[in-house]
Amino acid sequence: MLAIVPLIGSDVAAQEGAGPSFEVSGVEVDVSAKSSDTARTAGWRLAQRKGWVMLSRRMGVGGAGLPDSVLDQLVSGIVVESEQIGPTRYIAKLGIRFDRSRAASILGVSASFTRSPPFLLLPIEWTGGAPLAFERKSVWLDAWGRFNGGNSTVDYVRPAGNGPDALLLNAGQINRPGRGQWRSTLAQYGASDVLIPIVHLERQWPGGPIIGRFQARFGPDNRLLTSFSLRVSNADALPALMDAGVKRIDAAYQAALSSGILRIDPGLLARAPTAVDEATVPDESLLPEDVIGTSEVPAIGITVQVETPTAGAFDSSQATLRGIPGIRSVSIDSLALGGISVLRVTYEGDAATLRSAIEARGWAVISGGGALRMQRRAPSLPPPDVPADNATAG
Repeated sequence: MLAIVPLIGSDVAAQEGAGPSFEVSGVEVDVSAKSSDTARTAGWRLAQRKGWVMLSRRMGVGGAGLPDSVLDQLVSGIVVESEQIGPTRYIAKLGIRFDRSRAASILGVSASFTRSPPFLLLPIEWTGGAPLAFERKSVWLDAWGRFNGGNSTVDYVRPAGNGPDALLLNAGQINRPGRGQWRSTLAQYGASDVLIPIVHLERQWPGGPIIGRFQARFGPDNRLLTSFSLRVSNADALPALMDAGVKRIDAAYQAALSSGILRIDPGLLARAPTAVDEATVPDESLLPEDVIGTSEVPAIGITVQVETPTAGAFDSSQATLRGIPGIRSVSIDSLALGGISVLRVTYEGDAATLRSAIEARGWAVISGGGALRMQRRAPSLPPPDVPADNATAG
């Protein structure tokens, strides 16, 4: 399993995907020393030297080495791809991450590169016939957590997986193409669009070979960009399978970005202002002086609480609010299916007028504490079938 560790003596913190860096992978070392700790430290020292030579050659500036004191300032982290530690020997395959800005100044190359708008990352793993997103930890989520997204031209927004993530970002969400709901969700994560990498895991038998069928999807319409399959011989190699899948999917997203295939869905962009028919605009010269310049109504923010026992009830409440004239925007403050959800409404008017408009659409509204609370009116019952008072018994 991969691990990311800071280099001893380095003043740069090693953080997973903390920022742009130059990365060299597959650096092999085999070092013997008096103790295992000494051998491991010597192996890391040797790996950073070999990694710098490989990086400088890759950048086309030769293969000159640097002193360890300089490399300590350049190396931001070491990725342990595999290692074997004995009493006096250390054998490993390592990846070396160099701080981009510091290394670029020495290599004489540019440290800057163009990145995409922010894309929300929604990884989904199918295993045992069931999908898994952020409901709990998975090997697919762990692989994206290890991935150094700072080196990619795609700006990934990776949710932490806590709070409302499991509710808002799940396998069912990718089959809901409604742009309004997606705009609200993306706004909460500061993203412009969504990327959906999917893996289907097939285990041949317990502990045996595993086949991963990967798909790179994107957008609210869940469009397929590419698909491929990878296989490992045993369960111990599952993390390596996931890491290889992540790298190939990232490469596909970067290629699609450069070719113009991967771009922000127009339906997720801010709504353009509606064109106004010039024939319907009154001539201000014909209006009284006290009316000119007073047609624009200021908008205010109003908190609306709504009972949402189901997702359908939540969608219905949003549709009701968006259909009221004067509503400029409806955003989600908190979503609680089976409880009380909170919406924030920008309205051209006051709370009393909004309450009347909601009640006119069949809702019961309670106001108090500077907020409105919507709930469905209970159906009226038919009058009881009882005999009149003057009816003769028997």
